[in-house]
Amino acid sequence: MMGFIWFWLVAVMIVGYVVLDGFDLGVGVLHLFLVRSETERKATLASIGPVWDGNEVWLLAGGGTLYFAFPLLYASAFSGFYLPLMIVLWLLVLRGVSLELRNHLDLGVWRSLLDGVFGLASALLAIFYGAALANVIRGVPLQPDGYFFLPLWTNWQPGVAPGILDWYTVIGGLVALVALTLHGALWLTIKVSGDLEQRARRIVTPLWLALAALTVISLIATIAVRPASLSNYYHYPVTFIVPVGVVASLAALWFWNRNAQPVKAFLASSVYLFFMLAGACWGVYPTLLPATTGAANDITLTRAISGPHTLSVGLAWWTFGMALAVAYVVFVYSRFKGKADAATAGH
Repeated sequence: MMGFIWFWLVAVMIVGYVVLDGFDLGVGVLHLFLVRSETERKATLASIGPVWDGNEVWLLAGGGTLYFAFPLLYASAFSGFYLPLMIVLWLLVLRGVSLELRNHLDLGVWRSLLDGVFGLASALLAIFYGAALANVIRGVPLQPDGYFFLPLWTNWQPGVAPGILDWYTVIGGLVALVALTLHGALWLTIKVSGDLEQRARRIVTPLWLALAALTVISLIATIAVRPASLSNYYHYPVTFIVPVGVVASLAALWFWNRNAQPVKAFLASSVYLFFMLAGACWGVYPTLLPATTGAANDITLTRAISGPHTLSVGLAWWTFGMALAVAYVVFVYSRFKGKADAATAGH
């Protein structure tokens, strides 16, 4: 029972991070090509200014929860994925530095450089996150001792000895990039005004079409690469509500964006991200990290979990910590109401 609880607690942390930090990653991508003036650049940054660093705390909290509850998984994944994790770390650093230092010098070339770094780092982070999830679904070449190594790429084919990037993980990266860019566009329709708001609303349609197509492609690819991902759905048919939720949230997003109801459209996008991630988690459960070298090498829930006393005590502290975190999020977002560009000059 404790294993089931902690598995889904980690999943909740991941979903919280993707939903909250996902929109400011999307805003970063749109910062590359949607804005047309310095005023609009300041407006896009003001739309995430008070919340972007707080959103990233959920990534740290998720990693800490993973380390506490499933130390074997943490040790294996963080050693085997060392190269991509270092890339992600540097992208997070570059993204934060570009945001903090952009206005320190009143030079056009300085701002243009950091705008480019901010946008490129945001796009690459979205791609790497999607590719990372696809790696987990596809599996990695785990050895009996839990160790594995993945080069950046091999022959671009899933198999016994894959790379971090292959055709399947690239699809995962594209799904994440488009989904989070769409999420960011919907956030901008809430937080900015004028021509920028209208352009953000118009770009939702092509992004939605691309996302709908990629969602179908990713589903077909997942079944082809990992047929066992459907096993839990067949054993518990009620969980087919997950793909139904994906379709319903996409339809609701389209409808509410067309009817200029940005908050509802943004919430529909959040629900889409929730169902996509929940579906991926349910597709591998109770395996935490599948092995391409054989099911005997899988890192499973029972193999990776901490001791029962540790989990019981940790659950109490986790509940207390999450209560504080949720209260902080509610407080910050309740104070950050209205159009952010109304006070752009003071950003």
